[in-house]
Amino acid sequence: MTALILRDIRRAWSSGGVLWPVAFFLLVATLFPFAVGPDSSLLARVGGGVVWTAALLAALLPVERLVAPDLEAGVIDQLIVRDVPLPLIAFAKLVAHWLSFAPPLMLASVIAAALLGLPGETLSRVELGLLIGTPGLAAIGLATGALVAGLRGAGAVAGLVMLPLAVPLLIFGGGMVDGGAGAVKLLAAVSLLLTAGAPFVAAAAIRVGMD
Repeated sequence: MTALILRDIRRAWSSGGVLWPVAFFLLVATLFPFAVGPDSSLLARVGGGVVWTAALLAALLPVERLVAPDLEAGVIDQLIVRDVPLPLIAFAKLVAHWLSFAPPLMLASVIAAALLGLPGETLSRVELGLLIGTPGLAAIGLATGALVAGLRGAGAVAGLVMLPLAVPLLIFGGGMVDGGAGAVKLLAAVSLLLTAGAPFVAAAAIRVGMD
């Protein structure tokens, strides 16, 4: 399990799968003030939602590389031959994906908050929301990556599949930024549900793709 997680983390760092989402995230946060103008009060009000939207879009970038390369190279076949259960393989990929993109994204949120003029209290709620919600984003990314593995134009299809599934996380994450106490529980519940179910969905999709 540990070997699989470390392998995927090393591959994410070496292939730029970590830097590109962070760069895209910061680019969105940088361009948004140019679109709405220099109104600091407006930026402070909508900045938390902008951070969550940018995080969701950034999570789309590495989706194609989560499952398809190992499926095409026969790595997953070799693991199955060694009696490693598919859900366990999928869970290892989920943990590795979260570790490779969520902590850098949370660090980049501090820079984004400065660009958007977010107060410290709002930033702390954004960071807590990302800590709770990014496992759910990683779970959706893994399941989407398994579903579109091997398809032509997988990147476009991944966006169509992933974005609607991530709407609850976006809604509750934005609600948490506004100070809604119930949004924290709902965000945690949705994220936990996605994290628990994604390995089995991904395993089923990988099994169908191998057949």
